[in-house]
Amino acid sequence: MKELALKYGSNPNQKPSRIFIEKGELPIEVIYGRPGYINFMDALNSWQLVKELKAATGLPAAASFKHVSPAGAAVGLPLSDTLKKIYFVDHLDIELSPLACAYARARGADRMSSYGDFIALSDVCDEATALLIKPEVSDGVIAPGYTPEALAILKDKRKGTYNVIQIDENYTPEPIERKQVFGITFEQGRNEIKLDDDSLFENIPTDNKTFTPEAKRDLIIALITLKYTQSNSVCYVKDGQAIGIGAGQQSRIHCTRLAGNKADIWWLRQHPKVLNLPFVDNIRRADRDNTIDIYISEDHEDVLAEGVWQQFFKEKPSVLTIEEKKEWIAQNTKVALGSDAFFPFGDNIERAYKSGVEYIAQAGGSVRDDHVIDTCNKYGIAMAFTGVRLFHH
Repeated sequence: MKELALKYGSNPNQKPSRIFIEKGELPIEVIYGRPGYINFMDALNSWQLVKELKAATGLPAAASFKHVSPAGAAVGLPLSDTLKKIYFVDHLDIELSPLACAYARARGADRMSSYGDFIALSDVCDEATALLIKPEVSDGVIAPGYTPEALAILKDKRKGTYNVIQIDENYTPEPIERKQVFGITFEQGRNEIKLDDDSLFENIPTDNKTFTPEAKRDLIIALITLKYTQSNSVCYVKDGQAIGIGAGQQSRIHCTRLAGNKADIWWLRQHPKVLNLPFVDNIRRADRDNTIDIYISEDHEDVLAEGVWQQFFKEKPSVLTIEEKKEWIAQNTKVALGSDAFFPFGDNIERAYKSGVEYIAQAGGSVRDDHVIDTCNKYGIAMAFTGVRLFHH
């Protein structure tokens, strides 16, 4: 098959719409559903991300994509009981495979952003992973294959209209890529840079020059994730998963703040008060996620006010105070931070440090590098200048 008609383009009025290939055959098969233009943009970008994560780490990988940027990305490390609880996967009788753990991490880190996502899996989708996908609001999944048990589960999702795509994992695209803007064709070599070795950490200008193996792994995960975000971008990673992604902002400090706030929310969701929120029985998943997000925020009265809290809770929870939040966030440590280019000012480092960042990988090359280095030294942060820019448009 050389071409495939799509449901519609970026918007319903943009018809006709198709994907096609000039040489050979399309490397994808639509098993169920009828994907649209954005679905395939998310599917193909997220597939590249998880394929690179697995190649770099040797672990199964998963990504949660939303509107052409990742909302989450992770590798298949085991889940603690706390993570199982905050990712709402502690109820399953089946043992979670490494791939299922990767998906739970990718989907669970920022559940608000992942609502209605497109999923990418580096390995054949198994039964455990399909069971995690089944109850989530999602547009589709792409993987190199599916077990019969997984297909049986996914077939019933969204009354049979859920987009299930299989991709040839051995497919290699042409080295030159093209796209059109306003009738004008742009052409460039594909970004084939490899982000998987110690050469990324050879230039360490900070006083602290120690990167643990786990820190290097997490920084590589951050950089690969950034390769598929919309510039400007920063990514916070801990224990093999992105915990905060800030993408597409015109200001890099705004990216750092946005991603840092997401990382803080991820950490606050593990606070005992949040873990023990007394939700009413049969609360909808989206309502539960939104309620947690608001409860953690400064707008907590929106879910705790009299006449409102009864919709969500069996009994009224006490407020998670500003002091409690600050004390809890201060306990988060060993977070890695990657940037798709350089940090122009030390305020990025100041903000990152508040969210537990101890390791940074960034391109370097700013006229303010000295200021950034001094700020890292102030907080004992180890920073590597990779010399690599990862702008994506």
